[in-house]
Amino acid sequence: MSGSNPAAGSNGLAMAVLNAIQNPVILVDAAGHIAFANWEAEAFFGASASHLSRYRISTFIPFGSPLLALIDQVRERRAPVNEYRVDLSSPRLGQDKLVDLYVAPVVSEPGSVVVVFQERSMADKIDRQLTHRAAARSVTGLASMLAHEIKNPLSGIRGAAQLLESSVQDDDRALTRLICDETDRIVSLVDRMEVFSDERPVDRLPINIHSVLDHVKAIAQAGFARNIKITESYDPSLPPVFANRDQLVQVFLNLVKNAAEAVGERPDGEIQLTTAYRPGIRLSVAGSREKISLPLEFCVHDNGPGVPTDLLPHLFDPFITTKTNGSGLGLALVAKIIGAHGGIVECDSQASRTTFRVLMPVSKVPGPDDIGTPRPTGSNA
Repeated sequence: MSGSNPAAGSNGLAMAVLNAIQNPVILVDAAGHIAFANWEAEAFFGASASHLSRYRISTFIPFGSPLLALIDQVRERRAPVNEYRVDLSSPRLGQDKLVDLYVAPVVSEPGSVVVVFQERSMADKIDRQLTHRAAARSVTGLASMLAHEIKNPLSGIRGAAQLLESSVQDDDRALTRLICDETDRIVSLVDRMEVFSDERPVDRLPINIHSVLDHVKAIAQAGFARNIKITESYDPSLPPVFANRDQLVQVFLNLVKNAAEAVGERPDGEIQLTTAYRPGIRLSVAGSREKISLPLEFCVHDNGPGVPTDLLPHLFDPFITTKTNGSGLGLALVAKIIGAHGGIVECDSQASRTTFRVLMPVSKVPGPDDIGTPRPTGSNA
């Protein structure tokens, strides 16, 4: 366009990018003033960017905070610094403001530094997910032991009960039948646990997550969620995820089934499937200095009664369940599959709103048949 200002367009794009970041980001100038704050920073500090720009950063953080020392250190060394679990709690910012900090110099603006805040809520969920993976690994060992040490004696017990059944009186035959039935139930449970001990590599391809979710939705509406409203809110531009399609179907079928059981028979029961791209989530990999980005977010929401608060931190542990006849292995298996794919799964729950959120990396392998295709956003079942 004639007369347009390329620099203005570039600045507008930079602002849009910074405002899209899900972490608070501020620019502190050489005088200590907050020269820029993105939308997340406005929410974090509880003030508009124009209001923040009138004051020094020291006005908004607790006296003696390590953040001020970090800013001085970055200015002096002209090198970025990370600091973890910094407490910024104050009457102004509120309680439980525990954050990780990334402070970096701005080369083009001497004395200015960029500060990125990551609230520990997400980091703590990642820590819990690593604990869930360890729990799944413990179940792997337990499953292998059970398969070898319990199934063989159980088959002997069942055989003995069948022999007794032909020689006992009618009054006692019910007891031998009970032995057989309970033995079969234990064998079935062990068979389910053997899934955890299967460490064979699986075939993975670039997968369009929307085709997986559509398949899961079709199965649910034809069966256990026949009378429940299921809605969608998809990001049509989402890149593919590098995964095993069958295992992803198993994961989301399990999550949707849990949501359907939580909703129950309530007339206003609803399940919502959502996808989004969330930059900024990075996970450290054991034994490596590399961090993996987990920008793909896939969620299953329901408006059921919610998960009990005391159960929430242990929800993905084996044998934890709220169901009367549940085994407590379904969500543990979900955590194992997603963990094997390099992702994490978490749960946020309150009354009438429970969200199971799966975060996964983007596929680095191009898949011409699996690229996300545009679809209506918010379409109803």
